[in-house]
Amino acid sequence: MFLLFLPAGPAFGQELKFSLMDKTIILERIRQSLPKNQQREEKIKEIFAAAGCGPAMTEQPVKHVSTPNVICRLPGETDDEIIVGAHYDKVSAGTGTIDNWSGASLLPSLYEGLASIKRHHTFVFIASSGEEEELLGSDFFVHHMSQDELARTRAMVNMDTLGLSFTKVWAHRADKNLLHALLVVSASVKLPVGEVDVDAVGSTDSESFAGKHIPRITIHSLTQDTLHVLHSSADNLQALHSDDYYDTYRLIQAYLAYLDQKLPYFPSKSANAEKP
Repeated sequence: MFLLFLPAGPAFGQELKFSLMDKTIILERIRQSLPKNQQREEKIKEIFAAAGCGPAMTEQPVKHVSTPNVICRLPGETDDEIIVGAHYDKVSAGTGTIDNWSGASLLPSLYEGLASIKRHHTFVFIASSGEEEELLGSDFFVHHMSQDELARTRAMVNMDTLGLSFTKVWAHRADKNLLHALLVVSASVKLPVGEVDVDAVGSTDSESFAGKHIPRITIHSLTQDTLHVLHSSADNLQALHSDDYYDTYRLIQAYLAYLDQKLPYFPSKSANAEKP
């Protein structure tokens, strides 16, 4: 389904254009969470290919990790990049449906939703490995970016542990411009966002980008009542709130289209990037 979205008021300035996958497709993709990381790697590649990213998909072997980062690029009119990431690896407990197949399985759908028209930015979708091993996959990716790539990267949008509640954001660690943009889109599409910081819980892939001063934001769904799901047998499909999960997908799809339109007009990242 092709969506043209024009919110009330001057927030966007023009229509946002993107596609939305049906809810049945989004839920079918998250149901494909598999027990072994090697199986999850193969499955994410399969879903990327089904979404149209087969020829543009690459693998990046990661030192000290048995599975690679899986990367899909959506070329834009410019080389300026927006990175969208989620880790696909899991711990031994549970099915890893929430942490973090919920994020990884959205990456191909988000790619598909943006690919319907030519974008200003080049989007780089990263299904990272080794997040549960001290962020090895995202660290490896960042430390192998060239100086030119670092200079051209305008934002890193990270998704981790979605679908336990309505959309949350790690506000304390978010770039101020990226956070403001998310709140603008949230209000415009009437999909809620809560600010829930998770500093005491652990880290996530967005933090690998902080040391290079790349503006970053992490979208999640954790609350005090759902922390017990992490790294436990409770991390399974039954923990998923399907309506909240689909709303999060809809919000992120609109958010990425908005960033593609608005990021060139944000102040430079050197003035606004949050330090770790």
